[in-house]
Amino acid sequence: MAQDFADNLQLLCSYYKSVADVCRRLNINRAQFNRYLNGTTVPSSSTQRRIGEFFGVEPTEMTLPHEQFVKLVQARPIRQSEDVKRLTPEQQQFNQLNQSGQHGLAKYCGYYFEYYLSMTCPGKILRTLVHIESQGDKTYYQRTERLNPRSTKKSFHGVYNGVVQLLSDRLFLIDYESQTHVEMTQTILYPSFQNRVERLTGLRLGVSGSGERAPCCARVVYEYLGLNINKKQAVSRCGLYDTDSDLIDGDICQSISNDMKDGDWHFRARF
Repeated sequence: MAQDFADNLQLLCSYYKSVADVCRRLNINRAQFNRYLNGTTVPSSSTQRRIGEFFGVEPTEMTLPHEQFVKLVQARPIRQSEDVKRLTPEQQQFNQLNQSGQHGLAKYCGYYFEYYLSMTCPGKILRTLVHIESQGDKTYYQRTERLNPRSTKKSFHGVYNGVVQLLSDRLFLIDYESQTHVEMTQTILYPSFQNRVERLTGLRLGVSGSGERAPCCARVVYEYLGLNINKKQAVSRCGLYDTDSDLIDGDICQSISNDMKDGDWHFRARF
């Protein structure tokens, strides 16, 4: 019942611009409301009545099996804020997607080193710095590249900003190059099924930095660094490395190798 209530409440909140907006209107503490959304706590009968009255549903309907509740909501208009009513159906769908993709992301917040075989400098490993953080009801990330090819004396940086979603046990990250706006990348990672996040593996899709701008796909590893780090020092460790460099862990080098087995029809991530 607790999980059905949580799933149903998540659906109702998706009709508003944010969970924070719902908490403000209901005058319910955000931390407590998050427990309702996560299914760890079921509100008291009086609070259930207040929530039901706010959304225009009966308290008994809030505990219906989720599939049944979805059909009920589809057949009956849900009380929405004026801001949400002005959204197009497509925008409301994206709001619902964002709501469903935020649960469980808190454990992934922090800094990471990202490793993959460079699309700009073939044969080199590129290590970048990634910072994932929650802001309000969304989870964002920033990826900082530091390229230091030997042909140039000065390093140059690229900064990518994006959003993170956790959907059906996969992490989806999509970003854009914030300075020139000429590139977007997508990364899909396996989640960590341990309490402590150490490394995440997956695939990264982008374009090469050469003049041809060819679409490329590469295996990628995220190495967790912590919630608080010396960012300047971490960025100084980013850049291009040889594939046999002693400064890169051997397990990481093996995990990002872009080989395919005989009989493979698709390029697949390594778990």
